[in-house]
Formats: sequence, C-alpha cells, structure tokens
Amino acid sequence: MATVEEFYKLTDTEDYFKFFNIEFDQALINVKRFHMMKEYGTLIRKGIGNIAEESKLLDFLKFSLLRVYGDYKNGHAPSAADVWNMYETGKLNGCSSCGTSGTSQGGSCGC
Repeated sequence: MATVEEFYKLTDTEDYFKFFNIEFDQALINVKRFHMMKEYGTLIRKGIGNIAEESKLLDFLKFSLLRVYGDYKNGHAPSAADVWNMYETGKLNGCSSCGTSGTSQGGSCGC
C-alpha cells in the first residue's frame, strides 16, 4: 500500500502518475509538465493541512493530480501573460483560475 512518506520522495512528474496508478499521455506530459506540476503544487498546498488521516490525504493527492491532468488534457493552458510574469518575477501573480486580486501573494486561490 502506498504511503504519504513514499509520496514525498517522488521527484518526476511520471512518478506521481505511476504512484497513483493513473494512465497518462506521455506527449502531453512532455509539453505541459512544468505548468501541470506548478498547478498541482498550488492545489495541494491549499488543502493538505486540513486532512489528518493518511488514506484521505492520499485520496486528496490523487484527486488533485487527476483534476490538474484532466484540465490540461481537455485543453487548459496558462496564458502567455501568466507564464511571462512568472519568469519575470519568479512567482505567479494570479492564475487563469482566479485572476489577480491585487494581493502580493497572487489571486484568490492562493497561487
């Protein structure tokens, strides 16, 4: 059985999919890896602190990966402005999901 400790040792995008036994399109991963993992990290940071039980935490981590992957598989892509801003400042000030809110930490989703 998979554990949270094993999850935290993962390093490659493909490893996350294999860990949760999720089929994936390697061509999509090759093109969108950076953006998907950035959004995955943002998504799990928002909810990870609220889940104490390991099995529920693993379910949350898997669901979050499925959600991000599904978005990209269905055509989601960050805007050029979002990508440029991230390179320019070193952080993303708002994402296509929430837009900017004028705070220094990004948009309303905490990105």
